[in-house]
Amino acid sequence: MRKKFTGIVAIAAIAAVAALALTGCSTTASASDAAAPAKPFKVVAFTSGNQVPIGAWWVKALTAKAAELGWDLTMIQGDFDFQKMNPAVESAIGQGADAVFDGFTDVASIGSIVTAAKDANIPMFAIDSATSAQDAFAINITTDQQAIADKSMAVLDKALGGVKGKTIMVIGHDPHPGIRLRAALMEKALTAAGAIIAGGEIQKVASPATGRTESLAFVSAYITANPGQLDAVWTGWDDSAMGALKAIDEAGSKAKVVGVNAEAEALAEIQKGGNFLATIEQPWPAIFDTVIADMVAYQKDGTMPAKNYDAVGVNLVDMSNAASITPSDKLK
Repeated sequence: MRKKFTGIVAIAAIAAVAALALTGCSTTASASDAAAPAKPFKVVAFTSGNQVPIGAWWVKALTAKAAELGWDLTMIQGDFDFQKMNPAVESAIGQGADAVFDGFTDVASIGSIVTAAKDANIPMFAIDSATSAQDAFAINITTDQQAIADKSMAVLDKALGGVKGKTIMVIGHDPHPGIRLRAALMEKALTAAGAIIAGGEIQKVASPATGRTESLAFVSAYITANPGQLDAVWTGWDDSAMGALKAIDEAGSKAKVVGVNAEAEALAEIQKGGNFLATIEQPWPAIFDTVIADMVAYQKDGTMPAKNYDAVGVNLVDMSNAASITPSDKLK
């Protein structure tokens, strides 16, 4: 009788252990299901300006930052071809996203993308994509174009002993909103101060990719037709300024040059103390960090930026500080 009782206890104990094991397995499975990892923050990013140094830097910087933050990033590079870029971005948005990031693209050229993002209720964050507040964006941060014009005017005024009666060429590029606005502001300020606009109007480069050769042609043609009459050239970006400088040097002219962007070649020429007087540094890394912080805040709890537009200050670069500036085309 004792042996039979002992056997029954042993069997009961084994059954209890087995039941406990099964219970443990069931509990573990439920906890695992509850702790399933959240889907990564999905970002569709695009730029039409990836062929210029700042646009190319933005692509690399965002790709690295997305990897650091664990974002699921779709990067679309437009090569200044909106007919190619816009449908690709719209398609990516249609496949689902949490946010859109627009880098260095004119809002006037991306209407179909804006509509696609709004229809999908996906906020769009942007850098340098308009020069005024636009409801297309949760935030767009660019640089103060009036400040660029004011600082450029001060340099020219000092170097030329006043711009009144001086002949100054203004070179712009309309498809880029920032360059378009600052070129218009320069033309307006020069005209108001009594300067003569070389050629009678802004000389407009067709493509940033050919800005250097087009600007060289503008300046060469003017100097050839008007020997000794050109006093200065202002251009909306440094690659264009380098073309203007080459034309001036080849002609033996003493015309002065002012650019924008603080690129390496421009900084080197400024330090030589020759005809290239100054450029303007735009704080793109700081702007990038601010927009990323806005996107992270939105990712965390849906917080939107307090305002949808900001134009930040810029820095004049001349002989006094050119050696200490990180070139915009050498950003990491």
